[in-house]
Amino acid sequence: MKLENRDIVIAPLVSEKSTDQKEKFRTLCFKVHRQANKIQVKKAVEALFETQVESVRVINYDGKIKRYGKYSGRRASWKKAFVTLKADAKMIEYVEVV
Repeated sequence: MKLENRDIVIAPLVSEKSTDQKEKFRTLCFKVHRQANKIQVKKAVEALFETQVESVRVINYDGKIKRYGKYSGRRASWKKAFVTLKADAKMIEYVEVV
């Protein structure tokens, strides 16, 4: 399955922890496609945001089981990527909702 750059990076994840890591360690957090690997995530971020990536770490999350009365279901599984930018690379600024 061939993934395009815009299909790999789904959305930025904005939280207290990710904002703190962005300021201290130049690390950004993204929700990425479940089948994307570290190399694909690195190339996609470099192409989409025109910056230089130093390293990528990924975490797979299993979907939680949720109950609705007597019915139970499962949320979708997803993948999170922590992308560390090089020291001289351009920082990505995305809109944060307050």
